[in-house]
Amino acid sequence: MKSSPEVTLSPEVQADLSVAKRGSDELLVESEFAAKLARSRATGVPLRIKLGLDPTAPDIHLGHTVVLNKMRQLQDLGHTVIFLIGDFTSLIGDPSGRNATRPPLSAEQIRANAETYYAQASMVLDPERTEIRYNSEWCDQLGARGMIQLASRYTVARMMEREDFTRRFKGGIPISVHEFLYPLMQGYDSVALKADLELGGTDQKFNLLVGRELQKEYGQEPQCILTMPLLEGTDGVEKMSKSKGNYIGISEQPDSMFGKLMSISDTLMWRYFELLSFRPVADIQAMQAQVEQGANPRDMKVALAQEIVARFHTQQDAHDALARFEARFRDGAMPEDMPEVQLAGAPLGILKVLREAGLAASASEAQRNVEQGGVRIDGSRVEDKSLLMQPGTYVLQVGKRKFARVTLNAAP
Repeated sequence: MKSSPEVTLSPEVQADLSVAKRGSDELLVESEFAAKLARSRATGVPLRIKLGLDPTAPDIHLGHTVVLNKMRQLQDLGHTVIFLIGDFTSLIGDPSGRNATRPPLSAEQIRANAETYYAQASMVLDPERTEIRYNSEWCDQLGARGMIQLASRYTVARMMEREDFTRRFKGGIPISVHEFLYPLMQGYDSVALKADLELGGTDQKFNLLVGRELQKEYGQEPQCILTMPLLEGTDGVEKMSKSKGNYIGISEQPDSMFGKLMSISDTLMWRYFELLSFRPVADIQAMQAQVEQGANPRDMKVALAQEIVARFHTQQDAHDALARFEARFRDGAMPEDMPEVQLAGAPLGILKVLREAGLAASASEAQRNVEQGGVRIDGSRVEDKSLLMQPGTYVLQVGKRKFARVTLNAAP
């Protein structure tokens, strides 16, 4: 599709474009997408907007909702959103950003994980206006002949432009032939769905561009692509991931969700506001200005935590979670700053964690603190001295004055 940069956009189209771009990393090609929006407004035909997620884990976390939120915003503009579950591509395994071949999931694992995806995605998207699709619908039908014909439409040279493939090839790290099929199959999804726009994280840019090129090969108008930033996990370092234990699941209980959000650093809080909050940009900027002028950042973090909890539960749940959180720390105020500790090898016993986090001088002291009721995790008293702590980020408290924000990373 050709569009001219000289075309004057109506105020309505400019507003739509602003909604699409808020918080995004990159929109390619902006002039083409503006023309698509203008055509949609003129004809009343909604755009087809695609997001594909592979069910590699059973739960959706806040990191996933960065793109889901954008889908909902575009859905509210009247466009058709397609939530694509990659049950076929999961059999291949997405190599994006990896330094080694990703083990493919079994069909049983994929089915088990996919069962919860739709229900959880519906906590963000309007299920009445969402098209749910599985890419096995068309990928299974391709067969060997169709796969060969599809592969003939993309060159090895183009595939090797992908950064992680290039890095692995130069480093002598094996690349399996089936990994080349992943971006091809993801791209073919766009052909099958006749997508106008595809969303994804910044790590998906190559795959999204393959879809654009394949649509041209099949005589379709190429999709535009909108990449969203990857949300850092509660540790503020790695991207949010269940495997790294730094995630906040959208189906977690209100108190757990609230506590984890309160445990993030004051700096990371603004990143979460940017990518997760539905507040107007001007409101967030005003909050930042208040903090710069001396306001307590904890108050802003409370507002963020309540907004997120209310979104996935209820406003009353958010109110109650705050009340319980404050009650837990009433006897000893939670400090604004506390030591940040990273420990590997989770799950780890609570006594070992207390010792290695510097909250107890010995295992016997740690055990005594637990037995005396002086140890809390995210405000909840620990009563089991044999407790195994799973990967994640927690605020640990011993007595009234010892605190540490501890991130437990899974064993390699």
